[in-house]
Amino acid sequence: MGVRIETEQGIAWITLDRPEKLNALDAETLAVLDRILDDVEGDPEVGVVVITGAGDKAFVAGGDLAEFQQLFARGDFEQILARAQVGQALTTRIERFPKPVIAAINGWALGGGCELAMACHIRIASDHARFGLPETGLGLIPGYGGTQRLPRLVGASLALDMILTGEPIDAAKAFAAGLVSRVCPAAVLKAEATRIAQAILTRAPLALSAAIAAIQQGLDQPMPGALELEAALFARIAGTHDAKEGAAAFLQKRAPRFEGH
Repeated sequence: MGVRIETEQGIAWITLDRPEKLNALDAETLAVLDRILDDVEGDPEVGVVVITGAGDKAFVAGGDLAEFQQLFARGDFEQILARAQVGQALTTRIERFPKPVIAAINGWALGGGCELAMACHIRIASDHARFGLPETGLGLIPGYGGTQRLPRLVGASLALDMILTGEPIDAAKAFAAGLVSRVCPAAVLKAEATRIAQAILTRAPLALSAAIAAIQQGLDQPMPGALELEAALFARIAGTHDAKEGAAAFLQKRAPRFEGH
C-alpha cells in the first residue's frame, strides 16, 4: 500500500514504504497517507506523529515520475492540476495538523519529498540527508507548495538558488539555513525522533494544538491580526483544566498530569 503505520507509547510512526521507487509519492500513496492522518487525528492515544521513509537511501525522492509521464502523454491537464491540488491540500493539512508532526528525514528529500518535509512542524535530518527541488530540470516547477514554503523557511535568495539550479543541499547547509532544526548521525535518527516526541508528550495537548495554530495561521497574517489570534488562543487555553493543572503543578513542584481538556 506504500505507507505503514505503527503506534507505540503515544507516537504514531508513519513510514513511506516504496523502497523500490525511493518512496516516491504516487496517487495511491497520497490518498493512503490522507486516510491515515484521519485515523491518527481521531485517535486519543496518539499525541505526536513522526513521518519517515523506509530504507536508508531516501525519505521521499519526489513524485512518481512514471505516473506523471502518463498524464503528460495524454495531455490530461485537468488531472495534472487536480494532482497538484491534492498534494497541496495534503501538505497544508500536515502543516495545520492539530497534533505535532515530526519529519525524520533519513535520506534524499527531493521534489514532493522536500515539500512533504517542509509541511511538518519539526524537521530533523540524518547527516547524510539531502534536500532539493529539481523540477525545473524536468520542465516543471514544484507543485506541492515548494515555491511558497521554501522561501518562507530559508529566504528568497536560497530558495531561488535551489529551485532555479535544481542543485540539492546537504544536511549541514539545511541546518544552517533553517530548513531543519536538528541534524544527527543516521544511526540515531529514530532515537532522536523518539526523544523529541517523548519531550513533546509531556506538554499539554491543547496547548500544543493552540501553539501550532498560532504560528501557522499567524504566518499568513499581518502582525496586528496575528497578535489578535495569539491573544484569543491564549485566553481560550487559559480556561482549560490543563492550564489550571499546569499552574498548580508548578507551584507544588511536581510533574503536571495533563488530561487534554
